[in-house]
Amino acid sequence: MQGEGILVTLFVGLVAGWLAGKVVRGAGFGIIGDIIIGILGAFIAGWLFPRLGFHIGGGIVAEIIYAAIGAIVLLLVVRLIRGRV
Repeated sequence: MQGEGILVTLFVGLVAGWLAGKVVRGAGFGIIGDIIIGILGAFIAGWLFPRLGFHIGGGIVAEIIYAAIGAIVLLLVVRLIRGRV
């Protein structure tokens, strides 16, 4: 991965993690935590959405939306497991 690709991935992860933290009634996990949640969310979305036949397009905005939805799913599952729904 080139340096620019890493920066784009970190940016997408940061925005997606921040959005997920806001949607799931949280204040976020700090910049590093938001990036990690966002990147994990992108992996979840990349695995789950093709199996569901869900496709919204390409580009950075679509990647942020995918990653944010995946991060929201991740946060909801974590909250269910911890019992703080």
